[in-house]
Amino acid sequence: MEVVTFRSSEVGAHGTGARLPPIDEQVISMKLVTPSKGTIELSREKDPDLFYLARCGLGGLGVVAEVTLQCVERHQLIEHTFVSSADEVKKNHKKWLSENKHIKYLWIPYTDTVVVVQCNPPSRWRTPKFTSKYGKDEAIQHVRDLYRESLKKYRTKAESNDPEVDQLSFTELRDRLLALDPLDKDHVIRINKAEAEYWKKSEGYRMGWSDEILGFDCGGQQSVSETCFPAGTLAKPNLKDLDYMEELLQLIEKEDIPAPAPIEQRWTARSRSPMSPASSSQEDDIFSWVGIIMYLPTSDARQRKEITEEFFNYRSMTQTNLWDGYSAYEHWAKIEVPKDKDELAELQVRLRKRFPVDEYNKARMELDPNKVLSNAKLEKLFPVTEAVQHAK
Repeated sequence: MEVVTFRSSEVGAHGTGARLPPIDEQVISMKLVTPSKGTIELSREKDPDLFYLARCGLGGLGVVAEVTLQCVERHQLIEHTFVSSADEVKKNHKKWLSENKHIKYLWIPYTDTVVVVQCNPPSRWRTPKFTSKYGKDEAIQHVRDLYRESLKKYRTKAESNDPEVDQLSFTELRDRLLALDPLDKDHVIRINKAEAEYWKKSEGYRMGWSDEILGFDCGGQQSVSETCFPAGTLAKPNLKDLDYMEELLQLIEKEDIPAPAPIEQRWTARSRSPMSPASSSQEDDIFSWVGIIMYLPTSDARQRKEITEEFFNYRSMTQTNLWDGYSAYEHWAKIEVPKDKDELAELQVRLRKRFPVDEYNKARMELDPNKVLSNAKLEKLFPVTEAVQHAK
């Protein structure tokens, strides 16, 4: 668990609420094994500049041998899931961001459905009703029906009578539905509408331990592009996060992108790690994180290739139309290195606008002068300038 958590820190991944920073902010000290200086100890007190740089160091500064995380005790949360609309979200967004410890929106393309998930510690003053209007079978039955009808169209009537269908979870049904025709926009829209109805019938509360509640079944294999961009402050959100989503959903419809659901949107407080996509010197700044996806629900190599190509087309359109206008940057685990030289040069310039590339490269040269820890991705994203080499 700790290893997975720290990998999230290394790549600058997101958190779960506008008052909570990304995971790298929970790192308060570390031991870093470096090729040139051996094992060094870093903290806010011991070489703070290098400490903050190494907290999101992408593996290029040393091997983390030991890390100290600040943690909270295991605790319970009450999750409230309900369906809203874009207009209702706009009316309540500032209030929801401020009032909820954890919050996320699940946007359903080609519908006006926004699934709102709020999680907070139990209150002794207010106990919600945990009863749901629909049972689990009732909530999912229409998705089973859609799958059976789709099987008749795409496969055989005999397959549609498979009793195994009744044992599948919602995400498993969604994967199987998408596998029938993953790039047909109308088919994807039908699935999205069925998902919107599923969430409507799944509204309600549940209580559990935080690690259980904050986990999320996002389905099977998928391609993901997740961006992070500034969204004002908690006291004064600039609503750019909602503008981004409005433009993204309009782009999907305009370009007939077979975009499946959901598009997940979350928030964090700022990070003091300069290589984090959420880095900021302003304590009150908040950031929004948006992830677009396409599922890979099939083992057929040709079909997987076609889905991957369509996904990169989808990602490219969001990059061209949205990223610069919102100062949006992918977190490091999602970033792709362009094969085209001109596109790579543009990406290098863009990264320099947001991150202290020379400072990072200087630290790399000092701690790993022979590039023992380097790899093709680091070398292409962060080419070392002559000035940095001479400064070594």
